[in-house]
Amino acid sequence: MGNRFQVKDRFADGAQYIDGQLRSGTSGRSHTVVDPATGEEVLTYELASTADVDEAVAAAKRAFPAWSAATPGERSDALHRLAAVLAEQAEDFAYAESLQCGKPIRLSTEFDVPGTIDNTAFFAGAARHLQGQAAAEYSGDHTSYVRREAIGVVGSIAPWNYPLQMAAWKILPAIAAGNTIVLKPAELTPLTSLMFAQAAKDAGLPDGVVNIVTGAGRDAGEHLVGHPDVVMTSFTGSTAVGKRVAEIATATVKRLHLELGGKAPFVVFDDADLEAAAHGAVAASLINTGQDCTAATRAYVQRPLHDAFVARVAALMETVRLGDPFDRATDLGPLVSHAQRDRVAGFVERARGYATVVTGGEIPGGELAEGAYYRPTLVSGAAQDSEVVQSEIFGPVLVVLPFDSDDEGIELANDTPYGLAASAWTRDVYRAGRATREIKAGCVWVNDHIPIISEMPHGGYKASGFGKDMSAYSFEEYTQVKHVMYDNTAVAAKDWHRTIFGDRT
Repeated sequence: MGNRFQVKDRFADGAQYIDGQLRSGTSGRSHTVVDPATGEEVLTYELASTADVDEAVAAAKRAFPAWSAATPGERSDALHRLAAVLAEQAEDFAYAESLQCGKPIRLSTEFDVPGTIDNTAFFAGAARHLQGQAAAEYSGDHTSYVRREAIGVVGSIAPWNYPLQMAAWKILPAIAAGNTIVLKPAELTPLTSLMFAQAAKDAGLPDGVVNIVTGAGRDAGEHLVGHPDVVMTSFTGSTAVGKRVAEIATATVKRLHLELGGKAPFVVFDDADLEAAAHGAVAASLINTGQDCTAATRAYVQRPLHDAFVARVAALMETVRLGDPFDRATDLGPLVSHAQRDRVAGFVERARGYATVVTGGEIPGGELAEGAYYRPTLVSGAAQDSEVVQSEIFGPVLVVLPFDSDDEGIELANDTPYGLAASAWTRDVYRAGRATREIKAGCVWVNDHIPIISEMPHGGYKASGFGKDMSAYSFEEYTQVKHVMYDNTAVAAKDWHRTIFGDRT
């Protein structure tokens, strides 16, 4: 309990970070962050009101002129300092992330926190490479070049499954490009977003460049998206909520970036390495307790390997150790909340009516009974059009279906509304090439599933949204492209003017 009291002390001034200061919300409504492993209170804070959002946007607007006028080198130096501060505070970030989410500490310390530090270091370098097209005389009489300019105040909304990484994915490209930002984290998991903003101040970023408002989506979130001084919205979350965000944003003609749901296929051809595919499927379906929009959720296995794959995955899932997230021996922690656990359990219970639960499908008892735990679950025998195949479950559940021809396997992989990520498992380079071309997803892995790197873009097709996080491609979201054209002739009466008036001599 001592560490929980430290959390309360750290955020005693509130869970809003506006213009360089922690402060309380003014909505008159409170929210409690709960440790999902135990059900114990971690922090109770007052939610942001629309007035708090207005103050945060105003702070970001005041900070924008000076921050956008800073040189790329100055912004780069600030982000390098931020990466160093994050590295110094890595243990605190990992602890807070596991506490609010229930993530196993191994995941927080080996994936979430180092990934965020690496993203910060990447954008520190990328800030110095915001380049437009080289100058040239495309018309013959003029020199043209392209400028990239910051667009203004960005209003972003981050989800609860990767609070630290998703906050960084929103904040870093925005401020590297010279924008300022107001971020709304999920009410369930605000701790590391607030810590990130404090780290930015410790690194010397000016007040107002990074602001955090922690409030309800229907109040603070919708007000932020619709705010007239916010010029861009970036949202990560469910497709259903993304549609609402798009409605509000487009009403004020904002730039919009959406990273939405996923239902990633895991396509195993009959020449694949069965052991590699089975290990990959277990890791990729259970990462973050399955609360990952790129997690493997639909395994399509060519019929000669299907039964062996099901047996091997089930055997591996049964070795997975559930337990205290702060025990480094724990493989799988709880879901983020009891409500989320019950939602996942509902999908599996309904699936029992039309499919086979091969292993798992249980809420554990004993020492884990108070937490939001759910056992790793493997389902087979479901139809392609069934709920468990088509809907995003967001839990430790993998569904396996057979296919016969390569054509059928790729067709089934594409047969959902989503298109965020996918993988293909084969030893045949031509099969792999075809799968990467024809599967409609923003990322297709070959003989692996889940790894991401800062240098490469992340974003989806279809109902999984549009736009890119990470990589230099993210600057397409956060910069305005301006064409500048100079006349080189010094001729007063130009020939093209005669197209409009007068006679040619």
